[in-house]
Parts: sequence; structure tokens; C-alpha cells
Amino acid sequence: MDAQKIPATVITGFLGAGKTTLIRNMLATANGRRIALIINEFGDLGVDGDVLKGCGDETCSEDDIVELNNGCICCTVADDFVPTMEKLLARENRPDHIVIETSGLALPQPLVNAFNWPEIREQVTVDGVVTIVDSRAVADGRFAADVDRVKAQREADEALDHESPLEELFEDQLTCADMIVFNKADLVEGDVLTRVQEEVGNRISRSVKLVKSAHGSLPAEVLLGLGSATEGDIQNRKSHHELHHEAFHAEHGEDAEHDHDHDEFESFVVSGAPVANRKELVKGLARVIEEHDILRLKGFIAVEGKPMRLVVQAVGNRIDHYFDREWEDGETASSRLVVIGLEGLHRDKITSQVSKLLG
Repeated sequence: MDAQKIPATVITGFLGAGKTTLIRNMLATANGRRIALIINEFGDLGVDGDVLKGCGDETCSEDDIVELNNGCICCTVADDFVPTMEKLLARENRPDHIVIETSGLALPQPLVNAFNWPEIREQVTVDGVVTIVDSRAVADGRFAADVDRVKAQREADEALDHESPLEELFEDQLTCADMIVFNKADLVEGDVLTRVQEEVGNRISRSVKLVKSAHGSLPAEVLLGLGSATEGDIQNRKSHHELHHEAFHAEHGEDAEHDHDHDEFESFVVSGAPVANRKELVKGLARVIEEHDILRLKGFIAVEGKPMRLVVQAVGNRIDHYFDREWEDGETASSRLVVIGLEGLHRDKITSQVSKLLG
């Protein structure tokens, strides 16, 4: 890796795998390294950015954090990512390292390829792509290669078809990785975790570093300094979309046109007053998530009688919640949650149900 270039680390992974927590732990062990964060938040409320701004670490001041809220970063490279990188590089106090947290829905390949753009390639290199895997989710078969299991899941939810773009997205994030972190390893028995690692390993053809973690507790020295120069190897990490595209044109000719099938996603914000009982809130949210097959739910909650705000992060039926900091002066203690799911969510009904829980 060119020592004159600023190294950049891409943190990717499926919804709720633990990317933000991993980054917070990384910042806490950065040992004075000045790190700039680019956060690609999917949704109308910058939850991840606000969580990171509350870390209180000298290496992640608010001036070093940029949020990109205009959709998945892989689709807005030219409009959002490249201009953001140009602004960072034009600063007098340039960062020592750049960390990019992608949306859980983003393909890493187009982002990595953007580092070959003339505006970037002479100044920055991709130190490594780190893909976070939710070990518990994989152990539960959410992305199992077993066709019978996939068929059983399909009966309950057509979005889990074995050709589902969601499954392809998971594999694309693995294919692009220089390191795979098996997060939430503490929630999986040893022999099951071994099986999970084998299943994931069978989906990639390159040699990749495999690391286990609980609560994203990996130090910066493990995550940074991989020296992979990934942008120079992107041709060996093609996504399903690229492979389908090449196969189609090989069969029909370069000038042929074809449509692409993708899962479409939508998100919206539900706001409300402080809640009286956070345990009842969590139980109620779990019921709403299950009823409407919500992929992700996250945000901040005001709890009556509590000076601190409650962070809520949910993926599937697993809901994490914790108090992160006190409400600041001039900040309204209110509750706001982002709901993310496949297109076709019953927005009005979900909004009504969540609003009742928020009071």
C-alpha cells in the first residue's frame, strides 16, 4: 500500500449486524489517530451518526463525521460520495484514516471502485473492506444454502426466496471483504459458530481473514492497517449484478438491454412523546415487528423520569436498548423511531401501532 496515500476502511454488513458498535469500539482504541467517518444512513433520521457523535472521543469530533442520507451509497457514488471525499481531502487538517460505514443495503463493490476515480486514487487507498456478519442470524438459517430450508422460509415470506436479492446482497458483501467479523459470537454455541464460519467460508473463493467478536469489541489495531489496496483487486470481487450482466451480454450481445429485478425498500419515521414504561415499549415493538415483518427499527426514546435518552436498535425480533447520554440543553426530549422494510409496508397501520406505544 502506498504510504503517501490516506488509508480508508469500508465497514459493511447486513442490517443490524453491529457496524456502529464496532466503530465506536474502534474509535475508543484509536490511540490518537485522527479518524474521519462517512456514514451512509438509510432512513430519514440519522441515528447512527447521532450515536457516534455521542462517543465523546477526541478522535471522532463532530467535524470529522459526515452523514450521507440520500440513499444507499452504492447508488449515489458520483453525487454524494466523491464530492464528500474531495471536501475531506481539501481540508487543512486532513485525517490519518477514513472509515466509511455503509448502509446495510449497500453493495460494497461500486463504492470500492470509486477509489479508482481520478479525483481520489492519487490520494486515498482502500486499506480494507471489513464485513460484519450477524453470527446468530446466520445460525438461525436466514441465509442458509440448504435449498429445503430456503423453500420452507419462502412459504412464510416470499422475500426469502433462494434467489432473493437480499441473499445476493449478503454474498456480495462477503465477496468484497478483506476481513469478515463474526459478531455476536457470544450468542452462538461453539460448534454452531464453527458451522456458521464454514457456511460463510464456502461462499467466497479468496483467502479472507476471519475474526470473532462479541458486542463489536475489536480494537483499532485489528481493524485498521490491513494494507489491502482493495481498489486494485476489485475485478476479482464482482457482485451478482455484475456477473448476471456479463452473462446476459455474453449470450445476447453487448448492445442488448435487459431489466433488473431488485427488492425495493422504504423507510419512514414515527414520532411520539416520552414513554412511561420502556419494558412494555420493547414488548410492544417486538409484536409490531413480527406482525409486519419489519427488517429494521431504530431510534431514540424519551423515558418519563429519566434524564438520559434511550437508544433502540432492532433487527428482526431482537431488540437492543440502552441509555447513551443525557438530553442536552435546548434538546427536546421526544421519541423518534425509523422503520425500515421491504416496499409495501402497511405504513399507516404501523405508524398507528407504534404511535400508541410512544404515547
